[in-house]
Amino acid sequence: MDKQPIKFYQTGTFTVGNRLLDPNQRSVQANMTRTNSLNSGHRACQGCGEALGARYAIDAAMRAANNQVIAVNATGCLEVFSTPYPETSWQIPWLHSLFGNAGAVATGVAAAMKVKGRREVRVIAQGGDGGTTDIGFGCLSGMFERNDDVLYICYDNQAYMNTGVQRSSATPPAARTATTMPLGEEPGAPFGQGKNVPLIAMAHGIPYVATASVAYLRDLEAKVRKAMSVRGARYIHILVPCPLGWGAASQDTIRLARLAVETGVFPLFEAEYGEVTQSHKIRRRVPVEEYLKLQKRFAHLFGKQPAVETIARIQAIADKNIRKFDLLEDR
Repeated sequence: MDKQPIKFYQTGTFTVGNRLLDPNQRSVQANMTRTNSLNSGHRACQGCGEALGARYAIDAAMRAANNQVIAVNATGCLEVFSTPYPETSWQIPWLHSLFGNAGAVATGVAAAMKVKGRREVRVIAQGGDGGTTDIGFGCLSGMFERNDDVLYICYDNQAYMNTGVQRSSATPPAARTATTMPLGEEPGAPFGQGKNVPLIAMAHGIPYVATASVAYLRDLEAKVRKAMSVRGARYIHILVPCPLGWGAASQDTIRLARLAVETGVFPLFEAEYGEVTQSHKIRRRVPVEEYLKLQKRFAHLFGKQPAVETIARIQAIADKNIRKFDLLEDR
């Protein structure tokens, strides 16, 4: 059978799958040698942002550490859909911790590697926002305070998705969850509550803190690579939209992750030893309505009588993030 030459119409772009770039310019995901650390066959929902985030982050970490990585995984969606007994989609040494002690277990693994003289083996702890900002918060703070040589990655889908979409301390204000129903004078999750763990991590003065989004692959990979080049405690907080919990179309996962950044709702930045060193500039600033309207968890804000004041409060949070992290490009 005759072979036909393949025509490429994206020459010179940074598309994930582009093979015309020089090897050193390709993303890890566009490189034929990627490890596929989280392999196919897992049972994540269609359009799951967490599955994308874990694959992107761990593949990038494996590349940076010459494939010498051990991962500790808190209980949660990622653990459940990737390791239904007796199966696993992980192709790296992987340990399941309890819901609340991933930071402590990872610290123990790092200590064991140090005693064995295996400094080339790097340790990553990972968990969702529930296991990070709530249940595992004490162990995580202890890991930061001791400056243990662990990279902790939080995959933030903004609620306890695995157990029925209950509110976590990462749930945004006004969002509907199973425990913050759209009822009463201020429906949805309350304003003025929750935790900003990246800022809390910065307050510990650890070597490296960053936020990332699955919509910005190269930025995410660069931050993982930077984190793996540093010793001591490091923290990366990745926004991973959840179609099921957010009430969004499965094909809109990347769109939502991008809109969260472009509105200022989820700022992308890096910090070293408690000081912000760089922020990702917004190319096209959009109002928060464009982000909120795609999610049924905010549907109550856009009924017959739109909740103008509530939307304005969310816009004010985004505006504050833009000022605080200097997110707009200079014109």
